[in-house]
Amino acid sequence: MPHPQLVEVGDGVALATYSWGDADAPAVVLVHGFASSTRDNWVLTGWVRMLEREGYRVLGIDQRGHGASQKPHEPAGYAVRSLARDIETVLDTFLIDTAFYVGYSLGARVGWQVTQDLGERIPRAVLGGVPDGIPLERLDLEQVRRYADDGTPVTDQVTQNYIALVERVPGNDLHALLALAQGMRESRSIDPDPDNAPEQPVLFATGSQDAVIGGSRRLSDAAAQGTFFEIPDRHHFNAPGSKAFRQTALEFLRGA
Repeated sequence: MPHPQLVEVGDGVALATYSWGDADAPAVVLVHGFASSTRDNWVLTGWVRMLEREGYRVLGIDQRGHGASQKPHEPAGYAVRSLARDIETVLDTFLIDTAFYVGYSLGARVGWQVTQDLGERIPRAVLGGVPDGIPLERLDLEQVRRYADDGTPVTDQVTQNYIALVERVPGNDLHALLALAQGMRESRSIDPDPDNAPEQPVLFATGSQDAVIGGSRRLSDAAAQGTFFEIPDRHHFNAPGSKAFRQTALEFLRGA
């Protein structure tokens, strides 16, 4: 991992960013999923190596609340549109006029908004594991809050799974990710809306064993230039490591 470069975005939050490749090459921006990071989602799974070998300039972003970025505890800072503006600010800071966008899970949900807010500045996007509906709807926020505050055991199985996801990555802050879940729910008025889909070419990719695959297909069908790829034999949490996903995404980007 290169040393992170910090970029100050909205509300004075510092985001950790990482660069690979020739600064004059076509750019690809990588945006990770919930409770993950650039390293976890994109470096360890081979995406950065593949894209750099292909000749791209690669820009990875640790979203606010994640990785080496600052981790505010106020839910208002995690509205979907705020997360999308963070991406725009990073691109401005690096003087990148246009970039391909690759996002997974939370990063894909943010990417849905970025493709609309930035328009032609994002000529192509890959949105992996993007669900429709209310963000993190099945997470029991009150159980998470009690667990984070005083260790009260969590009884809800889905919530236990999310907490295990958070705790597997060193440095994650459960209070920050609780604020993120609450903030995204409160901004649900701009959930992915099939009636307001991206106009540019978008590759939607979701694991065959992922519970959100139906919603991902609906979003792909609604996009004017949407293409859907079912990642074979993968669920939501291991899909980024799929070679088939990486290769399909690379071929899609080559088609620009």
